[in-house]
Amino acid sequence: MYPLEGKVALITGAGRGFGHAIGERFAEAGAMLALNYRKSAAGCEELADQVRASGGEALVVQGDVSDRAAVERMVQETTDAFGRIDILVNNAGIIHLEPFVESSEEHWRREIDVNIFGPLLVTHAVVPGMIERRYGKIINLSSQLALVGWERAPVYSGTKGFLLTWTKSLARELGQHNINVNAIGPGSIVTNMNAGVYPDDEARQQRVNTLPLRRFGEPRDVAESALFLASDASGFLTGQMLGPNGGNVM
Repeated sequence: MYPLEGKVALITGAGRGFGHAIGERFAEAGAMLALNYRKSAAGCEELADQVRASGGEALVVQGDVSDRAAVERMVQETTDAFGRIDILVNNAGIIHLEPFVESSEEHWRREIDVNIFGPLLVTHAVVPGMIERRYGKIINLSSQLALVGWERAPVYSGTKGFLLTWTKSLARELGQHNINVNAIGPGSIVTNMNAGVYPDDEARQQRVNTLPLRRFGEPRDVAESALFLASDASGFLTGQMLGPNGGNVM
């Protein structure tokens, strides 16, 4: 429905969860992929093999998004391979589930480094090329917690709130260069990263009962939102956040 043939997409944290699902969906739409991971390459390599087997193009790039040198290397490897970056998905993120009074400075700094400085560094490295070509799609993975917060993840929620406000500000700055900047605020979707939120079937069912759609979402639901934002169909949409959350936050 939303073709991406000829487009190059860099997706951070693409080894699992939302990033992996977005990579799959972009590949189905015809995009060339640069799949980033920090520690474990397995998920990205598996996806890259699938893409190549289907006749597509995929590159696996290692790098900690909070490390400027690693980011610059990752972006250079991508542009060397494909010539440009048309679509950037800032997906990499971490969460610590703990009350603020029990949390540590070490955890605060790591969440801020990955969830805030990561998107800042990657975007700062990618945007000059987009400005030069007068084309770009930037998609930031925020969260429904950016709107409502959560006592079990106060710092994480704050970092996602930053991403939402930054998305709006960056959209205002880059719109004149034909660059769209939008966010996705998922919620009520179980991934590897947040599986501990629902420790057993009873907890999962209690949560489902509170959702208007009476079901959890899948990473694919987030990928469909990302595909729309990456496509030309969203050409007049910028500074917005799509909310695939089952109606939990309206």
